[in-house]
Amino acid sequence: MRATGTFVVEAFVPTDLEPDPAVPTGLPVSVATMEKHFTGEVAGRSATLFTAAFDQSTGAGTYVAMESFEGSLCGRSGAFNFVHSATTSGSDRTAEFFTIVPTSGTGELAGISGAGGMAVDVDGTHRIWFEYELEAVR
Repeated sequence: MRATGTFVVEAFVPTDLEPDPAVPTGLPVSVATMEKHFTGEVAGRSATLFTAAFDQSTGAGTYVAMESFEGSLCGRSGAFNFVHSATTSGSDRTAEFFTIVPTSGTGELAGISGAGGMAVDVDGTHRIWFEYELEAVR
C-alpha cells in the first residue's frame, strides 16, 4: 500500500544536549525536537528527535531523525515510529534512508512495516510517502 501527504513543521526547538564526551569535529553535532502536522492520505502529527551535523553557512551536513507519528494512513488510525536520514551538500539530498520501526504500530496500524521517503518541492512544499504493509497482529 502507498500513502502520500504533505507536512509543515509546527515547531523546531534546539536543545542543550551535546555529545559526551565532547569530540571536536569539523561540524558540530546538535539535537532538536520537532513537531510536524501532516495532511493528505498521511494525516496527523509527529513528535521528532532530530540530530544533525550541519554547516549553516554552506548548507552541507547530515541528519538523523526518529519520529513518533499519530494519525492515519489512508483512513486507518493509529501510531508508529519511523526513522529517516539524509545528507546534503547544500543543494541536493543523497544517502537517504527511511524505514518504519518494526512492531511500533498501534490501533489500526498495528503490524505496520515498510519504508518511505520525503522530498521538498521548489516552492517549499514538504512531501512524505509511505510504502507499507499491514500484517495481522495475533
